[in-house]
Amino acid sequence: MNKKRKAFWLKQLHQWHWVTSALCLISLLLFSITGITLNHANDIAAEPAIRSLEGQLPEPLIASLSGLEQGPLPVPVQQWLQAQWDLDSAHKAAEWAPDEVYVALPRPGGDAWLAITLDSGEVMGEITDRGWIAFFNDLHKGRHTGTAWAWFIDIFAVASLLFALTGLGLMMLHAKRRPATWPVTLAGLVLPWLLIVFFMH
Repeated sequence: MNKKRKAFWLKQLHQWHWVTSALCLISLLLFSITGITLNHANDIAAEPAIRSLEGQLPEPLIASLSGLEQGPLPVPVQQWLQAQWDLDSAHKAAEWAPDEVYVALPRPGGDAWLAITLDSGEVMGEITDRGWIAFFNDLHKGRHTGTAWAWFIDIFAVASLLFALTGLGLMMLHAKRRPATWPVTLAGLVLPWLLIVFFMH
């Protein structure tokens, strides 16, 4: 490669490597730390906090449930639950039975559910909070995080891929002056496979 062409690629790769590293920095820290906490989840003690819910729907809201057999809860009921217990049941599927409706409300780092008796309007439920470590672990896995976070993970993955590939390109351009480049890179490739072959049985 002539000097002019090499200078062009060095400039481009440095630019994209810098941009993607800036985009990925905080997220790489988050996913690296939560990778460790996930790997040692059994060693990290966590006592979930459980809060029981008991309430009574107002008469007009009980009437709004009459005759429904599928779909989410009516919007007025959703708003009442939000105001009463800060429960977001919008767009959540409800399980309708002849005598009650049940809604599962999982969230990162916790869980929740509620059941409403259709004739009396009695509301019962439970909110479980497993703590901050569980919250960030679920973000790592994309568990119960919604569409926006799923898109973020995909965009972060693409940026990380570009970060790795531009790093590879820079290594290729500097390899002649750094003889250890390819042996170290090869070691990074071979080591995981050796672990898989000899220890994953």
